[in-house]
Amino acid sequence: MAKEEIFPLVDETGNIIGQATRKECHGGSLLLHPVVHLHIFNSKGDLFLQKRSLSKDIQPGKWDTAVGGHIDLGEEVETALRREAREELGVVDFKPEFNYSYVWESLVERELVYSYRTVYEGEFKIDPVELDEGRFWSFDEIEKALSEDVFTPNFKKEFEMLKKVKQGK
Repeated sequence: MAKEEIFPLVDETGNIIGQATRKECHGGSLLLHPVVHLHIFNSKGDLFLQKRSLSKDIQPGKWDTAVGGHIDLGEEVETALRREAREELGVVDFKPEFNYSYVWESLVERELVYSYRTVYEGEFKIDPVELDEGRFWSFDEIEKALSEDVFTPNFKKEFEMLKKVKQGK
C-alpha cells in the first residue's frame, strides 16, 4: 500500500503550524497547505501549459500551469519546485525567478501558492501519470480560450497576475 502523503499546514505567511494528510487537505477542510507553480516561457514569450491527467483528483483534464505540486513536510520551496519540474516535465536545468505568493481557495482545498517563472528552450519528458499533454500557448491564444471551460480556475486567476508581471506592474 502506498504511503499517505503528509503536507505541512501553514499560516498565510508560510510559517508551518501543523501537518495533515493529502486526503485531509483535499477533502474540503480548507487546511492551508503550500504548493509551488512554475510558469515556463519560451524565448518568444509563449507560455507552456500542461493538460492535467484525467486520473487527477482535482481539475482532471483541464489545462493548467506548466508545473504545479505540493511541498512535502520538511521540504524547502525551491527543492519542491525543482522536484516537481523534474517529475512532471523532466526539466532539470532552469533558473527560477520568484513571481509572487498568494492564497488560492476552492470548494475542496486552500493553498498558499509560491509562483515562479523561467525561460526554457530545452526538451520536455512528459510523465503520463501526471499529465496528458503539454504545449506552448501564446497569450492571445489563452485570452481567446478563457471563456471556454478548458483551464483550471486557479490558472485563470494566475494568468491575470502573470499579465501584470509581464507588463512590469
